[in-house]
Amino acid sequence: MSSVRVLVGTRKGAFIFTSDAKRQTWDVSGPLFPGWEIYHLKGSPVNPDRIYASQSTGWFGQLIQRSDDGGRTWTPMGNEFRYEGTPGTHQWYDGTQHPWEFKRVWHLEPSLTDPDTVYAGVEDAALFKSTDGGQTWRELPGLREVKGNLWQPGAGGMCLHTILLDPSNPDRIFVAISAAGAFRTDDGGQTWRPINQGLKSPYELPGPAAEVGHCVHGMAMHPSRPGVLFMQKHWDVMRSDDAGEMWREVSGNLPSDFGFPIAVHAHEPETIYVVPIKSDSEHFPPEGKLRVYRSRTGGGAWEALTNGLPQRDCYVNVLRDAMAVDALDPCGVYFGTTGGQVYCSPDGGDHWTTIARDLPSVYSVEVQTLA
Repeated sequence: MSSVRVLVGTRKGAFIFTSDAKRQTWDVSGPLFPGWEIYHLKGSPVNPDRIYASQSTGWFGQLIQRSDDGGRTWTPMGNEFRYEGTPGTHQWYDGTQHPWEFKRVWHLEPSLTDPDTVYAGVEDAALFKSTDGGQTWRELPGLREVKGNLWQPGAGGMCLHTILLDPSNPDRIFVAISAAGAFRTDDGGQTWRPINQGLKSPYELPGPAAEVGHCVHGMAMHPSRPGVLFMQKHWDVMRSDDAGEMWREVSGNLPSDFGFPIAVHAHEPETIYVVPIKSDSEHFPPEGKLRVYRSRTGGGAWEALTNGLPQRDCYVNVLRDAMAVDALDPCGVYFGTTGGQVYCSPDGGDHWTTIARDLPSVYSVEVQTLA
């Protein structure tokens, strides 16, 4: 019988939850790396027992950890993230130029075909690649050559937080950076170009029609349709049907089009999920009601999913990497909150149960579907 493994990164350690295909009862392991910020954990699609973790602290800096036994034991990997060449400068909050400085790894994306190959999205925004299981890292510097001097931090820092690998084309990668925009490579990361046409950012530098400078919060795709992308932007939920060449808004009847995560149903490429937040200054659900919104039409028309979620006095946030889906049928949907709750819906969002209630603030949620 199939099972699932939920990988949760939090402000004070990592947790691993496991369940059978019914997803009704859960075993918990953790906290792993207690007291450390765990920005992201993700398992290899090729070898599910290979899991990478980003461990960070203001005191001791950045550490990459790797497990080869499903999270039972961990080994520190290489932690040298050095920008290629002379990094130069990028814009700062006040419009002045600021030197590139490595701070932390926000996102780890294992290869779809090789368990030893993994990508790392970092702050200050850059993309790194390892081909030896995380022991050594090398920047793909062509990305920062795309007007990197005009990139500037968002409120949470200038982070490369989204990495999407095209399963039909190993040379195509999509990334998103806050607050620089979305970018695509078609040659394995040597050269890049911005894919932000159609995004409207009237209050963001460097201007409403800028090629870069758009604050993208997250992107998602369905593996069967890698040319169709969905985006949660600073404001607006967007869709592209041509691999990012052009975007159109699909916010429709959402109560707020501000939010962070976005996810696609495992078996229904037109079914997508978002969690609206009231505004960019009030990071909590509208009216204090925690609601996941689902569209079965690829955006435009949305329905609130509330069964099992608190519908009063709830003022948590759901961060950009804190939502994921499993590959079981029916599809399971998962998300974690800044209040330390992790929710699971084993039926595509119709009903929700709580996996955990009292964790530290949740930074990321990933799911592995195990045979």
